[in-house]
Amino acid sequence: MLTQESLVRFRGAVSAYKDTPGSLIQVMHEAQGIFGCLSYEVEKTIAEEMNMPLADIYGVATFYSRFNLEPKGLYQINVCMGTACYVRGAQMILDKIIDMLGVGVGHTTADGYFSLEAGRCFGCCGLAPVMTVNEAVFGSLTVPGAEKIIRDYMKKAAGGE
Repeated sequence: MLTQESLVRFRGAVSAYKDTPGSLIQVMHEAQGIFGCLSYEVEKTIAEEMNMPLADIYGVATFYSRFNLEPKGLYQINVCMGTACYVRGAQMILDKIIDMLGVGVGHTTADGYFSLEAGRCFGCCGLAPVMTVNEAVFGSLTVPGAEKIIRDYMKKAAGGE
């Protein structure tokens, strides 16, 4: 959220990079750290501060996967869609989670509790299919098993645990 305090912090951070060629990505990282994501309003602020076209900011923000255009949820769910996970049913697991949360990949639930992503390979193919929730890794998943994990996190989010 753009508050007066966060804008002052951002302008202070960007002043060190403003006239340095090639500093856009660093400025965008600073902005994401301060504002939580690179929303349209934040991108517009970066464009104004860096004296650059808004389209350039948006292009960089959407090219690099480390930038978020909307705030991430308290629980960040990431389903591996690498080859081993995919052939062992990751798509069915992802579809079930989409159905449960009511959001698509790359989005956050309206309550701000869950973000959903699909990754390419988590490096634990022997445990395929794999899903992470924040730093917790869940392997050898089935659709019912993934459903139970998500329901448990939903209970946590609702204050039930």
